[in-house]
Amino acid sequence: MEQKTVGVWFDPEGDFLEVMFSDTPGYFRETAQDQVMEKVDAAGAVIGFSILNVSTFRGQTPFEVALP
Repeated sequence: MEQKTVGVWFDPEGDFLEVMFSDTPGYFRETAQDQVMEKVDAAGAVIGFSILNVSTFRGQTPFEVALP
């Protein structure tokens, strides 16, 4: 079985978190949650997501965002 990796980047100065499931080229688009963007490939498959102002979630219960 091939091992999969996930890329995770956090920029504390920009208060930005990005998680990538693939290094496939793509683009970001909005989700129902203002602070969350999903990254999709040319076919529309989700290949990652980003969260802006991630520190505002400190101490909160987990939230859900649908990533089709």
